[in-house]
Amino acid sequence: MDVVVRRYLAAFGPATVLDIAQFTKLLRVPVRAAVERLRPDLIELRSTDGQELIDLPGAPIPPGQTTAPARFLPMWDSVLLAYADRSRIIPPDVRMHVIRRNGDVLPTILVDGYVAGVWFPRRDNGRTGIRIKAFCPLPPQAWDELEAEAANLVAFLDQREPEVYRRYTRWWDVVPAPESRTLPD
Repeated sequence: MDVVVRRYLAAFGPATVLDIAQFTKLLRVPVRAAVERLRPDLIELRSTDGQELIDLPGAPIPPGQTTAPARFLPMWDSVLLAYADRSRIIPPDVRMHVIRRNGDVLPTILVDGYVAGVWFPRRDNGRTGIRIKAFCPLPPQAWDELEAEAANLVAFLDQREPEVYRRYTRWWDVVPAPESRTLPD
C-alpha cells in the first residue's frame, strides 16, 4: 500500500486521501493508514478550500498564478480520473460531454489546466488533422498553443492509425461547441 500511495502521488500529487482511494478503488481506511505511516516522508499542503493535500517532498509545485499550457489528452487519460473531485480538472457543466454514460472518457483539450473541449483525429484527402470542438470561445494564445501541439500529434499519428478513435465520432455531433477548428491549419 505504501508503494501505491507513493506512486499515485508521484503521478498526480498533491492530492487528498480520498483522491488516492477513488483512483485506486481501494478503501479509505488502508489508504489513510499508509498515508499515516508515510507522513514523516510527505509534505502537507492546503487547498484553497482548506482541505489537506499531501505530496512527495521536492515534487514540482508551480506558483498559484502559473498558467498551464494547452494540451491534448487521449481517451481515458488517467489525469481525468485521478481525483475524487473531478471538478479540479473537468468543469461540472462539461463533465457529461467528456465522461459518457457508458464510461467512455473522450479525448480532451486542456486550456490552463481545465478541460475546454474534445478532439478527434481525421484523415481527409490523405492529410491528417485534429478536429477540435471547444466548449467555450478560446483565447488566441490557446489556439496558438493547440496549433503547435496538433503539429506534434499529427506527426505522431501519421506513423500509426490516425483514426484510432473513429468509432467514437458518433459523439461528435452531440457535443456542443461554439468554436470548432481543424488543426494544424
